[in-house]
Amino acid sequence: MPHALIKELLNLFLQPHCPLCQRSTSRHLCEYCERQLQQCRIQDPQRFWQQPIPVFSWGVYGGALKRAIAVMKYENQPQIAKPLGQWLGETWLLNSPILHQNLIVVPIPLHPSKQKIRGYNQAALIGQSFSQTAGLKFKLNGLERVRETKAQFGLSASEREKNLAAAFAVGQEFRRNPPTVPVLLVDDIYTTGATVAAAVQTLREWQIPIVGLVALATAIKNQ
Repeated sequence: MPHALIKELLNLFLQPHCPLCQRSTSRHLCEYCERQLQQCRIQDPQRFWQQPIPVFSWGVYGGALKRAIAVMKYENQPQIAKPLGQWLGETWLLNSPILHQNLIVVPIPLHPSKQKIRGYNQAALIGQSFSQTAGLKFKLNGLERVRETKAQFGLSASEREKNLAAAFAVGQEFRRNPPTVPVLLVDDIYTTGATVAAAVQTLREWQIPIVGLVALATAIKNQ
């Protein structure tokens, strides 16, 4: 067998595979899956930036983006967070709804028992990539999850609120030195807002200013 052909075959087998479709690729995601994901983008990422909790979102929770988030969380593919967080950061730089950029990015935490099983917090990984791209400070442990909660899926609005009551606490470093600049929360999915509302309430009890939430995906349809 010619040497060039052997080398080509070796490159094919040794090259990493796309975690979403298993195609060979030298990137975190293959070009095909990137195109599928880009079709999930929200045309106006500021459309949910309104009170009581302003939300800045990159995409619609459905299709390829819904599958990518599920694979990232439940199939041990944390590397997917890097390109997704980067896209969120690039969109923030181009469409930031606030003028000042002196912010601290804080991820919505997982309960330690759940994080131990999964091995990572996808919101933190997205937040790290987002912060690096957007040039913002990142604080991993600004919030702590102190009460394990049931899965929110299938619960009514009142059940979600009750489920999340007292679920969060301010992190030790913030308790010692509360930040003087506003916090920008980050999460993978924004649905009813119950989770972020509980996090915001916890921070406000310490008089920590919050500007809003950046979310990779929102469950509200892109109309």
